[in-house]
Amino acid sequence: MELRHLRYFVAVAENENVSRAALKLHVSQPGLSRQIHDLENEIGFPLFARTAKSIQLTDGGKKFLTEAQEILARVESAVKKARDVHSQERSEIHVGYAPSLTVQILPAALRKFQAQFPRSRVALHDLSSEEMLTQLRAGKLQVALTVPPPRAALRGLEFSELARYALCIAVAPRHPLAKLKRLTLAQVAREPLIGYSAQDYPEYHASLKKLFAPLGRRPQLAEEHDGVTSIITAVESGRGFALVPSCFACMAGPRLKIIPLEPPGEMIPVGALWDKKKISAPVEEFIAAARG
Repeated sequence: MELRHLRYFVAVAENENVSRAALKLHVSQPGLSRQIHDLENEIGFPLFARTAKSIQLTDGGKKFLTEAQEILARVESAVKKARDVHSQERSEIHVGYAPSLTVQILPAALRKFQAQFPRSRVALHDLSSEEMLTQLRAGKLQVALTVPPPRAALRGLEFSELARYALCIAVAPRHPLAKLKRLTLAQVAREPLIGYSAQDYPEYHASLKKLFAPLGRRPQLAEEHDGVTSIITAVESGRGFALVPSCFACMAGPRLKIIPLEPPGEMIPVGALWDKKKISAPVEEFIAAARG
């Protein structure tokens, strides 16, 4: 017995007509009838009760139909799963990321994903939050690792939180405040602030406004930068302080002193962002690896 026998039998049973089934299967009617007779001979009983004008399933045929349909469905499912694995092995996905926020998440996610799918390529793109949104919608990115965008910008996109980080103060090691174990926002409010540009990181400036509101003043933003490396350099040179997530210490190393904020502010959420309509099996697996 071969799969084609089951497919032929199911087609005849579902169409209740050999001619219609033959037309659907693109085979000759005599050839199809012969295959059904061969199947009946092999299993040892008739699957159909035949008259001059009709063909109907026997009781045994009805039971065999249920089992045959389940077998064909399992075979189809197995083929789909195998194809998905094959596509993952040979796929290429483009991932946007914010370095300062993903310094702990991304390396672990890549290690786990590449261990499972060594032939799959992950192309990394260091982008601003606005660039990630634009490229996700254009299909240039399949997933982005970033902070959650404003609700209005989430249209058509899905966000899944991966981690949360405490807000800290970054200063140069020789800065007078570097000797303290904790800092209040009031202690740094009059210091020049080194931050990200408003054009590329609007959500950063919205969070600054909210953070400084209880003090009744705006932050003294002295410099705006488009990337983390220039922020580290500016702070290290003593030109001001920066508000950073606790994981920032992994990037700055000994170049900066990272001091916890007292009292602790709101935690900074970081997660995966993707287009609901364009998600694929490799992207799902990458997000799962990032969660791990």
